[in-house]
Amino acid sequence: MAQPTANIAFRRSSHNRHANVLGVSVNAINITEAADECERLIASRRRGQVCVTGVHGVMEAQSDPQFRAILNSSFLTVPDGTPLVWVGRLQGHHQMGRVYGPDLMIELCRRSVQRGYRHFLYGGNEGVAEKLAECLKQRIPELQIAGTYTPPFRPLNSDEETELFERVSACKPDVIWVGLSTPKQERFIAQYIDRLDTRLIVGVGAAFDIHTGRISDAPDWMKPLGLQWLHRLAQEPRRLWRRYLINNPKFILRIALQMSGLVSHSLRGMEQTSLPPGLTERRIT
Repeated sequence: MAQPTANIAFRRSSHNRHANVLGVSVNAINITEAADECERLIASRRRGQVCVTGVHGVMEAQSDPQFRAILNSSFLTVPDGTPLVWVGRLQGHHQMGRVYGPDLMIELCRRSVQRGYRHFLYGGNEGVAEKLAECLKQRIPELQIAGTYTPPFRPLNSDEETELFERVSACKPDVIWVGLSTPKQERFIAQYIDRLDTRLIVGVGAAFDIHTGRISDAPDWMKPLGLQWLHRLAQEPRRLWRRYLINNPKFILRIALQMSGLVSHSLRGMEQTSLPPGLTERRIT
C-alpha cells in the first residue's frame, strides 16, 4: 500500500477573501478566479483539494465537525450554490459569483488544451467515467484524459487502493475529478490526496451525470434565482427529498439568525477539531 508523501501537501490558496456561511469558510470567488487559482496550484507542483460546496455541504458541516474542518482546510472551498453567493454578497463580497461544479470542470478542461494538463476521472456508476471521458473529448477534442476508475459503493479495500494508486501513478494526471456525493467525495479526497500522484483533486458531485446526460441540468433561468434544487428534486425525489425539503428551510432559518447578529459562527478555533491524517488547517484571515 502506498504511503503518504511528506512535505508536499499544499492546502491554502493565496486567495484570502472568504465568506462566513454558518461557520464554513467559502472563498469569495468567481469561476474565472477559481480556475486561475487551480492553474497556479498545478504550476507550483504542490497538491490541493477543491471543495465545490452548496447548501447541502454547509448543512452537513453543522453536525459533522470533521467534515467542516475538511471544508475549512481545503485549497479552495467554492460556492457551488447561488444562496452561498447571496450570503457572500450580503457580507460585502460583491464580486463573488457562483462556481458551479460542471462549469468549473469545463472551464479547466478548456484551459488544459493549451497548458497540456492531463485528467483522471474517478467516480460514477459502472461505465459513467468512461462515458464522461468520451463526452468531454467530443466537446474538447484535444483534451487529455489519462485514465478513469469506477469505485465500489463502499470504502476501498487494500487491493483496490493499490490498483488505484498504481493506475494514477502510471497516468500521472495533473487533475483528478471525483464524482461522488457530498460529503463522501470530500472525505475521500482528504484521505487520499497525499497518496495519489497528482496535483489537484476536485470533487464535482453530479457533474459526471450531468455531462453524460444521465440527469438534465436546470434551465438557465432557474440558476440565478436559486431554484436549481427544485429541478434536481423533480428528477430524483426519493433520493433527494430529505436534502432539500429539510435542509433548505433549516439553512434559511440559521442564515437569518447569523445575518441578524443573533447567532455568530466563528471561523477560528477549528484547529481543535480532529482532521484526517496529514490534513492541515487553512488559515483564516
